[in-house]
Amino acid sequence: MDFMRRSLLGQLARLSAGAALVPLSSIAVAGINAQPVRREGDPTKRYGMLIDLRQCIGCQACTVSCHIENDAPLGKFRTTVSQYEVEDQATGGLATFMLPRLCNHCENPPCVPVCPVEATFQRQDGIVVVDSDRCVGCAYCVNACPYDARFINDKTQTADKCTFCAHRLEAGLLPACVESCVGGARIIGDQLDPNSQISQMIAEYGDQLMVLQPEKNTVPQVFYLGMDDRFVTRPVAEAALLEVLDDQGKEMGYEFRGH
Repeated sequence: MDFMRRSLLGQLARLSAGAALVPLSSIAVAGINAQPVRREGDPTKRYGMLIDLRQCIGCQACTVSCHIENDAPLGKFRTTVSQYEVEDQATGGLATFMLPRLCNHCENPPCVPVCPVEATFQRQDGIVVVDSDRCVGCAYCVNACPYDARFINDKTQTADKCTFCAHRLEAGLLPACVESCVGGARIIGDQLDPNSQISQMIAEYGDQLMVLQPEKNTVPQVFYLGMDDRFVTRPVAEAALLEVLDDQGKEMGYEFRGH
């Protein structure tokens, strides 16, 4: 108990110290509650991801490969696959529904304007990233994200999240999660290129694509094909077993703790 108490106090001390070191001039420059100018990245591109849920088998290969590629701390994930048990409304039969989750690299990201030092920013190609050298670990961006896609990295004490593996894209490689997906469920590419696979799939399946929590007006750039529309306004995960209800208040299934 004493060890846990000392550890918690140490974490709070580091967080408080980091917050105390934010200069007022930086806060003024950040323009809180206004989207700052995008920087870095290729302005001729706009990356997005399409996840074909018809192909996802919930193997978590994406979760593991991302964790290894990005050296995430134990118990923290940049992407994962939530698994639900749902009832078929037509037959009454039960089935498992897979919902891969990651940063949505929104066109209007709520995590960016709340950062007092502009450590979280959006590149010109749409990818939202974190500058760990500037981040003070205040967790404003973590709380601002409606998709539960951010966390404070225990190793660096800074905000962490999916970056579409921008370092791999710049090297001409696929993100770790896309490369390891055994079902080929994850498709990433430049939406401004009409010949890219994602552009062609958006053109073909546009009226069937869904995003999470569209009512938040964040304009997510992660699209889902084959989504059960009951999960569009997905509830936030709680600390224990969570009931998932349909529009009539009937139980749809459960989600277990985790990303």
